[in-house]
Parts: sequence; structure tokens; C-alpha cells
Amino acid sequence: MTINTALRWYVAQTHPRAEGLAAAHLNRQGFFTYLPRYLKRRRHARRVEMVAAPFFPRYLFVSVDMKTQRWRSIQSTSGVSRFVCNGDNPAVVDDQIVVSLKQRENEHGFIQLDSSPRFQPGEQVRILDGAFNGSFGLYEGMTDKERVTILLDLLGRKVRVMLDSDYVDAA
Repeated sequence: MTINTALRWYVAQTHPRAEGLAAAHLNRQGFFTYLPRYLKRRRHARRVEMVAAPFFPRYLFVSVDMKTQRWRSIQSTSGVSRFVCNGDNPAVVDDQIVVSLKQRENEHGFIQLDSSPRFQPGEQVRILDGAFNGSFGLYEGMTDKERVTILLDLLGRKVRVMLDSDYVDAA
């Protein structure tokens, strides 16, 4: 088996929520694609579920040999909005970017996100949703990967509240 060293990575912008469709059509045309995905928490009707989501919404990587493949056909592929170019030439992506993304994938092919806390203890945070929406509190710490502990000032005293980490942002 010979390795094609002329293959380089490029980026295609897709139509909204059409990354999978574009990848399937590009693969059918003989292009190699890479659509990095991660597991995203989705809330709906008081339920929380983990769903696969594109790491770069509306974008996917396409491996092309510019000497032998007809790259202009990518522009008219179903699901593709445009091929990202610098002027008239496609913009090359450094191979190391794709390699480092693939190295962060777990055994199921999803990119692992850092679960380290976004705030330092004592930092002021704002609650974005729920019963305390719009309230400010002090970040105390993480209880697990998805819940944070916050000290809220309610009725003149500090009350410890645990919330989903998605409900909290910097003040």
C-alpha cells in the first residue's frame, strides 16, 4: 500500500446541520473527510440527554490531492455551502491540527473535552437559567463533572446551591 503524500487537509463550510450529509456525499465522490464530533448535553422537556454534535458546527475537513482530484466539485456537493479559500486557492489546514483532534478522541470516536473548572473558588458567577436566573453568587467548586456549588446571598445569609455547570457563567 502506498501513502499519497500529495493529500492535504482543507475545510468545507456546510449548510446548517448538514455536516453529515456533506461528508457522506464527499466520501461517495472519493474524498476523505473528517468530521470531529463530541458528546453534547441537550436539555428538552426537563430531560437531559447526551447527543453527538459537530465540534466545529457547519465545518468539516476534506483531504484532497490537488493534482489528481477535481476539487472544484466540492463547491457543488449537496450539503456543502462553500470550500474555504484564500482568494482562488483553497486554504490548506496544517496536518497537525487534524492529528491533534484525532488524538483527543475516545474509543467511540468522540473528542474528549476538558472537564476542569472554568472558575476559581471565590470568583463571582451569574446564574443563567432556573429558579435563580439572573442571580449572582460565589463559585465554590465542582461536585462532579456536571454540577457546580455556588454560594448565593439569599435573605441576608449565604446559601449553598448546586446547579448544572451549563447554568453558570462568569459575572
